[in-house]
Amino acid sequence: MIKAANITKSFGPLQVLKGVTLEAPKGKIISIVGASGAGKSTLLQILGTLSLPDGGTLQIENSNPLSMSEKELARFRNKHIGFVFQFHHLLPEFTALENVCLPAFIAQTAKKDAEKRASELLTFLGLKDRLTHKPNELSGGEKQRVAVARALINKPSVIFADEPTGNLDSQNQQEMHDLFFSLRDEYKQTLIIVTHDRNFAKMSDVIVEIKDGVILK
Repeated sequence: MIKAANITKSFGPLQVLKGVTLEAPKGKIISIVGASGAGKSTLLQILGTLSLPDGGTLQIENSNPLSMSEKELARFRNKHIGFVFQFHHLLPEFTALENVCLPAFIAQTAKKDAEKRASELLTFLGLKDRLTHKPNELSGGEKQRVAVARALINKPSVIFADEPTGNLDSQNQQEMHDLFFSLRDEYKQTLIIVTHDRNFAKMSDVIVEIKDGVILK
């Protein structure tokens, strides 16, 4: 699914990634762990094409995103990649259904088809009765599940999640973790997740630990 080799990244004089190499298999949950400042989020942003590395190579499903123009990369990202962050980033003026549909509309999916897929995803995620609710009418856990549905709407090859349960209470954290395993099992979804939760990481298929900008063997 994803092959990254010798990825380096610096911010001014600070080298955050020092030649990171990893492979992410298809249909698996990969947890990226490490102390704060180790380079986890920087690596995730590069793998997800939100940030460019200073050096190294990146391959996602036989495509080389680093060679794409900005416009090509935006299309590639919209079609192949989904994102879930610690904060849901839902648009407050839109309903749950409308928020989920937005990436599909950007991909020029027909309104009827986008709404059908969004409704199916929200139902799968236990939000059948929340389709017309706006974010201020949803709980924290519900908002994050809407964000997951939005990440899934275009049937991405991979979902990247950066501390997706960091803003949730323990019950909602557990529900979100269970959801990730359901996505893997039901949709054969590939998920790459930055997490501080070591218990969740131990249950994932692959653990990648970063320390001082390198992957521990």
